[in-house]
This record gives sequence, C-alpha cells and structure tokens, in this order.
Amino acid sequence: MNTSVLPPPKPKRWKSFWIKTVSILLFSVLIGWSILGIAGGLNIERVFSMTTIERAQTVIPQLLQLNGEQFGRIVGLIIETLAIAFTGCLMATVFSVPLGFLTAKNMMGNTWLGQVVHSFFKVWLNATRTFPEILLALIFVASIGPSPFAGVLAIAIGSTGMLGKLFGETIETVDMAVVEAMQANGANKVQILFYAILPQVIPEFLSYAIYRFEIDVRASTILGVIGAGGIGTLIVISAANRNWGEVGLIVLCIIIVVTVIDYFSAFIRRKLV
Repeated sequence: MNTSVLPPPKPKRWKSFWIKTVSILLFSVLIGWSILGIAGGLNIERVFSMTTIERAQTVIPQLLQLNGEQFGRIVGLIIETLAIAFTGCLMATVFSVPLGFLTAKNMMGNTWLGQVVHSFFKVWLNATRTFPEILLALIFVASIGPSPFAGVLAIAIGSTGMLGKLFGETIETVDMAVVEAMQANGANKVQILFYAILPQVIPEFLSYAIYRFEIDVRASTILGVIGAGGIGTLIVISAANRNWGEVGLIVLCIIIVVTVIDYFSAFIRRKLV
C-alpha cells in the first residue's frame, strides 16, 4: 500500500496579507475620493432639468439630419487632418529611433558618460510626454500663427515622447548573444547595427509607429479647434452657426475614417509581429 506524505502546510505570510489589505484600502479610498471630487461640482438638478432635456431633444435629432452641402470641403479637411497626423507621426518615428538607442541601457554601456546620456534623454522623453497635443498646438499657433504646420509640430513632439520610450524598451530586449557573436567574428559597429540589432527591432518599431498613427489621427481632429488645421476648424464653425446637420455629417465621416484606419492598421500589425 502506497502512502503519500503531504508537504507541511505553508506558513501564513502575514506581510503579504497586510500589503494586499493596505493596497485594497488605498485603492478604495482613491476611488471614493475621485467620486466625491466629481460629485462635489455636479449639479444633478441642472443635468436632469427640463431645459437640458429640451435642448437634447432639439440638438440630437438635428445631428441625425445630415447636411451634405459642405461635403467636398469636409472631405478636403479630413484629408488635411490625415496629412497632419501622418507627417507628425513620420517625423516622430524618425526622431525616436536615435532617441530609443540613447535611452536603452544595453546600448549605452556601464560607463559614467553612457549613464549620464541615458538618464538625460530618459528624463527628456518623460517631460515631453507630460504635454498634451492641444497645449503644444496652442504654443505653436501662438508662435507661428494658425496653420496645419503648427498641428504637425504638436503631433510630432507629442508622439516622440511615447515612441522614444517604446523604441528604447524594445531595444533593451534585443538578444545580445547575436551581437556578441558578431563582435567575436570581427564585425564593426555599423555591421552589428544593420545585421544584429535592426532586424530584431524593426517589426516592433513599425507596429508601434502604426499604432501611434491611429492615436495621432484622433488627436489631430481636435487641433483645428484652436487653429492648428484639419477638420476641427469646420466643427467649430458649424457648431457656432448651430448647423447641427453639418456637425453630424462631420462626426459620421470621422467615425468611418477612424474605423477604416483602425482595421487596416490592426491587419498590418498582425503581419509585422
């Protein structure tokens, strides 16, 4: 008769228990504080007042009554919006490649100079990501005037912060055994870059760039509100004139374009990765 000896029961990990408990409590407090902060400035009576309901009953049906008088202009401005997003994303992708190498620990080495350069550009990318595109667009519109180029610069800088970080993290996952093997065979740094490093990271780079382009299309649709070009300008004009049928057509066109780009980019990313 075979008898199995059970392992001794594991001792209770009180430290882990208290960490989980405190984390849950802190998370609950954060949720409660957020709800109270929102509810504190919310006027329930105004939200559900007859005036609000009457306005919604007036505006929403007009949004569904699409006005195609400016359809040609809408298409042109949407193309301009896509151009702003594409140009800004392309600039960000080009700038982010060297920044990715500068922020990757395995590329900068363990020397004090390498660590200083790595830390500097890491902090610079973190600072860049803190500025939303709408704020960057305001700065550039005030500097160079209302134009699509202001939107391109805002998209480019905002996207560089994210892509530089993602590219750097991708480079840090490179299989260094391939690099060391090429070094042992006498390959120079240029050969190592093009034959050992880039083949491993380019698919991920392209995937991240395409995904960022999706985000930039959504961001660039609103930059025209402050004069940075694109379809946002017409949205402001149509809403100011209470032309809700035209606003509804613009929103429908944006939804269609974003949906097509989303499916197309998802297909490309599946092929790349």
